[in-house]
Amino acid sequence: MTHLSVNLNKVALLRNQRTIGIPSVSKAARICMDAGAYGITVHPRPDERHIRFSDVYELSDLVSSVEFNIEGNPFEGSYLEIVRKVKPTQCTLVPDSPDAVTSDHGWTLQKDGARLRPLIAEMKDLGSRVSLFMDYDSDEISGAKEIGADRIELHTEPYATAFREGDPEPIWKEYGEAARAAQGSGLGVNAGHDLNLENVGKFCSIPGVLEVSIGHALTGEALEMGLANTVKAYLGILSQTD
Repeated sequence: MTHLSVNLNKVALLRNQRTIGIPSVSKAARICMDAGAYGITVHPRPDERHIRFSDVYELSDLVSSVEFNIEGNPFEGSYLEIVRKVKPTQCTLVPDSPDAVTSDHGWTLQKDGARLRPLIAEMKDLGSRVSLFMDYDSDEISGAKEIGADRIELHTEPYATAFREGDPEPIWKEYGEAARAAQGSGLGVNAGHDLNLENVGKFCSIPGVLEVSIGHALTGEALEMGLANTVKAYLGILSQTD
């Protein structure tokens, strides 16, 4: 079964529109965990426009019974300081610039691999698993293993776009090839970005997808279905994957 990690960034974004702490990020985490989510994901950006650094520290104690996945660019802001203090289950490294609206591309290891290598080693020494955000059509996927990563997270926006446009099959097959290439190099495979209740089932029929991280769509679907029911709906789909 592919595991579900719920990204709470958009809950925090809504909370930050006012000063009264509603909706509560920690309460949302509890609801997701009680509903059966395997993990909680946060992506604290340097400007704290959604998840705040204080949220990460508060959640680190609350989510100790599940996987805690902290996303971020290790070359920007306070990401390294945070992971050194929290020692999350998983560090997902993304090449976002500070002003990026969302994660929209994977690493170019020819450019950044040498800088990433010692940071990956440090995170693993902290006890964290390390996953690199990678494009499905990158010819550097095996390089993630060579610089010490444990997993890659496939950037799934192109798949989601093809699914929305009604022709996902060709690119879905390419994602399958990328997953097999990663697995053949000894890497685990995660996935995330624009996955939702409609498209996640087909994507995760790719054998061996270990984990999906879903936030934006799940938060939007929860407005209609309720947060606990939405998590359970994802788990019902993912329970049918290998």
